Amino acid sequence: MAPKKPPCLPSLLLPLLTLLLPQADTRSFILDRENDRFLLDGAPFRYVSGSLHYFRVPRVLWADRLFKMRMSGLNAVQFYVPWNYHEPEPGVYNFNGSRDLIAFLNEASIANLLVILRPGPYICAEWEMGGLPAWLLQKPEIHLRTSDPDFLAAVDSWFKVLLPKLYPWLYHNGGNIISIQVENEYGSYKACDFTYMRHLAGLFRALLGDRILLFTTDGPEGLKCGSLQGLYTTVDFGPADNMTKIFALLRKYEPHGPLVNSEYYTGWLDYWGQNHSMRSISAVTKGLENMLKLGASVNMYMFHGGTNFGYWNGADDKGRFLPITTSYDYDAPISEAGDPTPKLFALRNVISEFQEIPLGPLPPPSPKMMFGPLTLHLDGDLLTFLDFLCPHGPIRSILPMTFEAVKQDFGFMLYRTYLTYTVSEPTQFWVPNNGVHDRAYVMVDGVFQGVLERNMRHQLFLMGNIGATLDILLENMGRLSFGSNSSDFKGLLEPPVLGQTVLTQWLMFPLKVDKLVKTWFPLELPRSSHPQVPSGPTFYSTTFPILGEGGDTFLFLPGWTKGQVWINGFNLGRYWTRQGPQQTLYVPRPLLFFGGALNKITLLELENVPPEPKIQFLDKPILNSTLHKTYIYSLSADTQNPSEPMELSGH
Repeated sequence: MAPKKPPCLPSLLLPLLTLLLPQADTRSFILDRENDRFLLDGAPFRYVSGSLHYFRVPRVLWADRLFKMRMSGLNAVQFYVPWNYHEPEPGVYNFNGSRDLIAFLNEASIANLLVILRPGPYICAEWEMGGLPAWLLQKPEIHLRTSDPDFLAAVDSWFKVLLPKLYPWLYHNGGNIISIQVENEYGSYKACDFTYMRHLAGLFRALLGDRILLFTTDGPEGLKCGSLQGLYTTVDFGPADNMTKIFALLRKYEPHGPLVNSEYYTGWLDYWGQNHSMRSISAVTKGLENMLKLGASVNMYMFHGGTNFGYWNGADDKGRFLPITTSYDYDAPISEAGDPTPKLFALRNVISEFQEIPLGPLPPPSPKMMFGPLTLHLDGDLLTFLDFLCPHGPIRSILPMTFEAVKQDFGFMLYRTYLTYTVSEPTQFWVPNNGVHDRAYVMVDGVFQGVLERNMRHQLFLMGNIGATLDILLENMGRLSFGSNSSDFKGLLEPPVLGQTVLTQWLMFPLKVDKLVKTWFPLELPRSSHPQVPSGPTFYSTTFPILGEGGDTFLFLPGWTKGQVWINGFNLGRYWTRQGPQQTLYVPRPLLFFGGALNKITLLELENVPPEPKIQFLDKPILNSTLHKTYIYSLSADTQNPSEPMELSGH
């Protein structure tokens, strides 16, 4: 914890108190380059750390996850600080609730874990826009992660708020932060702007002082552009990589000092439509053992993955757009639900050979429950709720505008225009230059026609009378967090074309879906003439009691296609049953009401509802069932070879 001033005591006791209290100025964490090691308070020290992201775990569960990490033998926790999580609008800051960074530092201190902090400004982390706020893109010409004055001004403003909050928590000030990373894998970014990196290093020093250890992290190929004189260079790699070769390369940049792997991969991320990633226990433990034999300090990424609740998942660009799943289980030693896995116990055994681990058993898995099936009831299609979803009315423009241009950071926006002539024959409808970011759900006079998707050659043909309403619901599937990492604007980036006609005169409705779900009340809506099993964007919901004490559970949506789901107003995240691999959504117990109180579940199904709109709650997750291995919608043809090997992401 950050030190507190002692109470006023009689003067005779003050000298004794001075001797007994630990002194902040005696605390230190430094490099011992001569002996290739760290020194903690003057004694040789090596950290065995694990990554956990407070923003992927409900606050009430922080202490549980951190305690399990400490009981696994770790002596440090590494985590990012996502800028966009704390500054939702320019100059508006949020450090409350699950965003209370200081409370998380305190929980880590209670768990007796040192902290390796990674405040960015860019973090990757498979997080929306790599942690950068979407409002940066309100200046369309901005160059992210460079010395562009507009970008640096925003970064400076943010860090002048964040870093002073961290200053009391630096280790030499009595806190638990032993080191801080500058930027993140910058060598993997195309810019290679050393002016930018020097600016960040100077800013960190100005706000945090000279005593805190600052470092960089890069993959082996990124060390050239990612390292900077005055910042300690570390590397990241996984169990399948050549440790000897990579550490030898690291020595070219840091000839003396401790070897550090800042991201040793215990598993991997998942993309929608790909297989669930797994790393074998034997490979992960063997790699850790080999590094610890060398005396290296290691951080395991991830030790507990957590969940991309809401709209917070990122995406990769590997020749096509690859959004990341809601689950961030990562095949980590602690599962998404917070349970110890066989991988954890195997790693704990390895760690115990090199340093003491706390006495006592690890807590058992948390109670799980299953119940259902439950039948959901049709509330109405999305268009029926338009006045409630966009109470201030639409924005008018000749050409469609992006999400960023209308300050809609996440979720959904509806684009509407009217046909100016009768289209009596099926006519191709498309958006040039890959201008759909990211999925478009197309309706004519309220009837669902199909989907257009980023990087996909969908064939969609429309008909309609003059004056017919053409609605396009655009879904932001998460901004790029790695890959090209260019400015990833969302919405319709080009005006759609029907036949040979460029469509103009658009109404744009930025939708406040979460606000409507949280304040849901009986709405007097006109009776729908749509069929009993509608298609296209539609709301379903039901209420249900849970008797007894219950536990964590996993929402299973068999037969549903794709959409968003809320429990008691909390946005659990995206489901995409048709794509996989994730088939269930983790529902932490604290989100539920027990003792007979009613819970409410709300679904926004975007495409097709099963004949019987039922859901179930399971006591085990299903994360590895990829039903469709490529991004092929029933109306489309995809040119991507489904067996083409995928290049993996970084962090």
